Amino acid sequence: MSRINYKIIINLFGLLLLFNSGFMFLSTLVSLYFSDGVTLEFFKAGMIVFLIGSIFFFSTKNNDQQIQKKEVFLIVTLGWLLMICSGMLPFIFTDSIPQISYAFFETSSGYTATGASVIEDIENLPESILFWRSTTHWIGGMGIIVLAIAILPLLGVGGMQLFSAETPGPSGNKLHPRITDTAKRLWYIYVGLTLAETLLLNIAGMGFFDAINNSMSTIATGGFSTKNV
Repeated sequence: MSRINYKIIINLFGLLLLFNSGFMFLSTLVSLYFSDGVTLEFFKAGMIVFLIGSIFFFSTKNNDQQIQKKEVFLIVTLGWLLMICSGMLPFIFTDSIPQISYAFFETSSGYTATGASVIEDIENLPESILFWRSTTHWIGGMGIIVLAIAILPLLGVGGMQLFSAETPGPSGNKLHPRITDTAKRLWYIYVGLTLAETLLLNIAGMGFFDAINNSMSTIATGGFSTKNV
């Protein structure tokens, strides 16, 4: 019986963390633009996630083995948990949600596009935190696994393996290019619809910042907003 290839798992986790840190740095720019007072804290959170992701990714980059079913279960399960644990750092570092359990709940609600929140006064939050909340919806709405399939060719592994347990038919290697291409196209459509909704909301009279936040939230079928109910 072959052993679990932890290098492939760690490598993919590193890529997910790098992706997550990129959006944290984007939120840092939002903080800088609005001068909301949490720029340094957001940058620190992003740097921590970026450094951990870099270590994970580059220390396991040279790996020629194929991903197997047993690795898939760990990737799917722990991948979501990893994104949530890293995604809650901005809430904690900016003191927007200082309690770890509350921050974990808020971030889980974001990535799963649930929309439940522990925050009572949303309008009192820094703009960068509002943007980050909407971003967690947007990332989770399409699905972290779909994202992983789109970027798996960078790791030299087959995205079809993630679906092999449920999908009958030809081997994963034959379908791999189609699966990857489909995942990429889904993301292109997802981005396009988000931009289109933002434009329409802005034309209808909503401010651009509120429009982009509400677009990321609604396109993911989530419930986060920039205003109190």
